[in-house]
Amino acid sequence: MLLGGAGAAWPLVARAQQPAMPVIGFLNTRGPADDAHFPPLVAAFRQGLAGMGYVEGSNVKIEYRWAEGRNERLPELVADLVHLQVSVIAANSQATVAAKAATSTIPIVFITGADPVQVGFVKSLRRPGGNLTGVTSLDTELNGKRLQMLRELLPDARTVAALFNPTFPGSDIQTTDLQAASSALGLRLHVLHASTVAEIDAVIETAVRLQADGLVIANDPFFNGWGEQLGALAFRHRLPAIYEFHPFVAAGGLMSYGGSLTELYRLVGTYTGRILKGEKPADLPVQQATKVELIINLKAAKALGVAVPTALLVRANEVIE
Repeated sequence: MLLGGAGAAWPLVARAQQPAMPVIGFLNTRGPADDAHFPPLVAAFRQGLAGMGYVEGSNVKIEYRWAEGRNERLPELVADLVHLQVSVIAANSQATVAAKAATSTIPIVFITGADPVQVGFVKSLRRPGGNLTGVTSLDTELNGKRLQMLRELLPDARTVAALFNPTFPGSDIQTTDLQAASSALGLRLHVLHASTVAEIDAVIETAVRLQADGLVIANDPFFNGWGEQLGALAFRHRLPAIYEFHPFVAAGGLMSYGGSLTELYRLVGTYTGRILKGEKPADLPVQQATKVELIINLKAAKALGVAVPTALLVRANEVIE
């Protein structure tokens, strides 16, 4: 009886000794259904995790927290994840600012288009130090290139507008760099700001009122969530514009030039998995995504009366007709 009782109790003891399933906090400024482009990004994150042996619902749990374009909610959302004592937090740029302010112990894997050193996320790209590491597309460095492409498309342009989110880490650097690029090209630059959905419509109207020949939209996770709206607005107001990602062009924007978000989220998933396996953020060098795509909406160009140079077309990764 004693042996039988001990034998019956053994499975309960074994189960009690099994390690708890690790929990990932997924913190994002966007919403789960902001546009048709975002669900594949979550799938790419899960793919990166799976490559490290972690499958959601099987041996890892993911707690999703969405700001849905309301960045003022981020401190509350990250506080909830900290309270849950998640094993690691995966966050995009503005969400990383909130996460970094909330914890110095929970590992944070970021995704950003800014220079992580300049915005204060890490001490260096090779040796991050602290509890943060992640992936950068360094897309802020592409803003000047976007302006050059717009000028190539609009050789007679004299005045351009640039849209920035002033709450984005590195916004000041973006502004300074683009002002220098516009000066070198002999262009007058109007700096415009939007950090809420309500401000987007007004900013596009302002660019038109200022008689801007074209518009450059600086990279920012907030704008990513409203890429389709920005593209449609630019087309409706007959304003030649360039941004960084495909949804903007598909909705009527003229051009996009930037990194692959799918690649970035997959890499973040991989780093998250490596940290779950025991590696420390301080020892994981910040990765830089290298894939850059140029997409041109030829249909929008024709509607705007813009002739796309052959030299630009042959460099395009995709042409929408």
